[in-house]
Amino acid sequence: MIQRDTPYGAFNFQVDLGTGVVAGFSDVSGLVTEMTVAEYRNGNDAENHVRKIPGVHKVGDVTFKRGLMGSKDLFDWIKQTRTDGYKAKRTVVIHLQDEARSGPVATWRLQGAMPMKYTGPTLAGKGGGDVAMEELVLSCEGYLVE
Repeated sequence: MIQRDTPYGAFNFQVDLGTGVVAGFSDVSGLVTEMTVAEYRNGNDAENHVRKIPGVHKVGDVTFKRGLMGSKDLFDWIKQTRTDGYKAKRTVVIHLQDEARSGPVATWRLQGAMPMKYTGPTLAGKGGGDVAMEELVLSCEGYLVE
């Protein structure tokens, strides 16, 4: 990775849902990993304290939001998950790009991702300037940062 004096902006990213980049998402959130810790004390330790031993790790659910564009790709994946079960799991890739869009500067590769929740747009007869947004929450088995 290239060393910089300023951090990258969070607005320049692409999402590949395992079928290629199909639409722009406005938000991606929930890129979280957490390691559990088991506390253990040796019976013959001279000092009365616990040792912390790494346990299992878990990955948070990742949420994607985008404006509704008439594409059914998200809901088709949900239907596939309903009928095919674990066979519908995919690898989802998120690329953060630099300002010149000259290529990814960071990549998150979500492994074993499958939809667990879809939320359609909130529709209202007032206003007229709001964008109809859809939201997809993915359950992931793990992810790598490249």
